[in-house]
Amino acid sequence: MHAFTMKTTRLTPGLCSGMLALALGLLTSSLTAAEPPLFKLTVQLDWVAEPEHGGFYQAQARGFFTQEGLDVTLIPGGPNAFVMPSVATGKADIGQADSTNTLLQQAEGLPVVQFAAVFQDDPSGLLVNADSPVHSFEDLQGKTIIARPEWAFLKFLQKKYRLAVNVVPQNFSVAAFLGNKEAIQQGYFIAEPYHIVQAGGKMPRFLSTWDAGFRAYAVLVTSRKFAREHPAELRAFLRAYIRGWSDYLEGDPTPAHEALKKANPANTDDFMAFSRKMLIDEKLVTGRDPNGGRGQIGRLSRERFQTQIDQLEDLDILPKGKVSVKDAITTDFLPKPGSEVPPQGNDTTSRF
Repeated sequence: MHAFTMKTTRLTPGLCSGMLALALGLLTSSLTAAEPPLFKLTVQLDWVAEPEHGGFYQAQARGFFTQEGLDVTLIPGGPNAFVMPSVATGKADIGQADSTNTLLQQAEGLPVVQFAAVFQDDPSGLLVNADSPVHSFEDLQGKTIIARPEWAFLKFLQKKYRLAVNVVPQNFSVAAFLGNKEAIQQGYFIAEPYHIVQAGGKMPRFLSTWDAGFRAYAVLVTSRKFAREHPAELRAFLRAYIRGWSDYLEGDPTPAHEALKKANPANTDDFMAFSRKMLIDEKLVTGRDPNGGRGQIGRLSRERFQTQIDQLEDLDILPKGKVSVKDAITTDFLPKPGSEVPPQGNDTTSRF
């Protein structure tokens, strides 16, 4: 009878390591395959890439959008950005605009909805030469103003202060402002003052929309179709977007500024530092009201929208009853105050 002998096989260290690497590779591939692809989302900005878009670019550069499962493309704008048509037709999923013109286009039937704030107050206003005798809105009586003739704020000033002014069409240049102490020009609080000083002029004064009681927003808009079909993606976008603005204003803005340089080589370190400081000093993103602060980033006030609608109707710019706050805006996609947790369920989006 032969004894039964069991023969064992010992694996060499090299073979063992190879098998372990193979197993880990298969596991990694399996996990990667299980991860859902990033949701592609496009944002049409209102102007060329500048620090006024710092929150967007910070969120992108720091990976906040990616962490929310989004692949976001930021499309710079300009004088002919055509934000509303792009959003309404689905060419862009989200657009940046001002609340005034959005209300007017909503009244005409454009199927868009305003769903978050960029700036708590529209930074457009009047630049006044440092040596000008004009120090208040009342002082504008009889003056020449370089501005867009259709600008709602200009009509608001004319009615509120009973002004008779001469309007010269705006051409997006500060050349006519330089060296003319009588010059008064429509401008953006966080941009034109810098260019005026760089061109050799004095720091201009600024007559702001908010000081006159015209509290328009810079806003984010989306189509009603996109809001209806992608509520989860809009909530994810706003979580990353709000985080981006907070990080840009309170932290190191370098990631956004490097991305802004690539998107727009005209951006210099000095200009971006200046614009960011202006955003912070005037609390344009966080709000100047008593409840202002980090928690107000992105927020919209129904009461303020009602006031704006009333003002535009009073100016006969907006036909009475053509648009309501309920139809114009939604806050359904914003995180709950003090929380990054999105609201649950889809019942709030049925009206889209």
